[in-house]
Amino acid sequence: MPHPPPPFIPKRGVSLLLVGLLAAWPLCTARSEDELVYKYEDYRETGGRIGVREQAGSASQDLTPNLTLQLTGTLDAITGATPTGQPAPNGSSQVPLTELTERRKEWTGDLTGRLGRLSVDAGFADSRESDYVSAGWSINTRTDFNDKNTTLLAGVAGTSDRVEVFFEPAYLPKHSADGIAGLTQLIDPLTSVSLAVSWGRATGYLGEQHKLVQKTIQFLPGVSLAETFGENRPDEKDHGDAVLTLNRAFPRIAGALEASDRLYRDTFGITGNTAELTWFQHLGAALSLRPFFRFYDQTAAAFYHYNLDQTAIIPVRIPLGRGPYYSSDYRISALDSFSLGAKAVWKVSERVEIDVAFERYAMEGRDGVTPQSAYPLAAITTAGLKVSW
Repeated sequence: MPHPPPPFIPKRGVSLLLVGLLAAWPLCTARSEDELVYKYEDYRETGGRIGVREQAGSASQDLTPNLTLQLTGTLDAITGATPTGQPAPNGSSQVPLTELTERRKEWTGDLTGRLGRLSVDAGFADSRESDYVSAGWSINTRTDFNDKNTTLLAGVAGTSDRVEVFFEPAYLPKHSADGIAGLTQLIDPLTSVSLAVSWGRATGYLGEQHKLVQKTIQFLPGVSLAETFGENRPDEKDHGDAVLTLNRAFPRIAGALEASDRLYRDTFGITGNTAELTWFQHLGAALSLRPFFRFYDQTAAAFYHYNLDQTAIIPVRIPLGRGPYYSSDYRISALDSFSLGAKAVWKVSERVEIDVAFERYAMEGRDGVTPQSAYPLAAITTAGLKVSW
């Protein structure tokens, strides 16, 4: 999926550290404190749909003046109803839903070393669900030039996953590899610009094993039956994106603006664009407020079909990533999404910081065919505590 994906759907695979670095890169600074961090997030869709409660804890420790270790553990509890992929019954606009319960455990480790102008981060991650196991690695470098007015970024990452599916007794493999290169340039003491370009490739079982398609099959003249099949996506995908970020400080009003735009394209046929604005406002020495707005739109995958009865496609019984390709997963349809929210950060003392945030998230279909009932409305609440020394 292009970035940002819908806040939900079970977080298949590890959260690649290369991708996380891409998002945080314009704001990265050298670590100067050891710290413990706890984060809680509650994602809740309306109408009894998916709810996710996530808890994460991390610890960072300087092993030497130039070597830092960070360990993070995450627990997700996922419950609620999600669309199956089948079309709405005749006379109804409500797509069928299925109940889902899942737990995910993930841990990550980062070892960051600094040698002069060069910073190297090696990351490892492991994520486990009842039907999905993922292991990942990443290596990222940052190098400062021009009296630290210019920073170059380069990184690579990969995953090796195993997916349990209904049509095979053994787990199916899935692999990915990603690379990134970027540049940050300080324009003046108040302004910086960043540009990053990334490319990746995934192979193996790339479908969502819980999503279905429906096709009415004629068995005898005048005798037809609606049958369900597992979706069938290609077994390889290339994807790339480019991110442009502008940071501008406004000292007179104790504020700063971050604006970014991300363009995405993959060989599934999806083209996406994400525009985001965040304002950082200091309200005194101890309190800051960060309102933000994000807009995302994408075209549909070439093989997305809301209703296979409107096509000549005959689904296969064992979807192993060879044609014909088809999926009725609303997440790869033509859609827009909007996020509006704010984050407050309170520095209780020199060593203690508390943050809370609230976000409203809405997704809308754009193909004029897929019912709006397939797309979620959600509220996202987060809270965090950081203790440093």
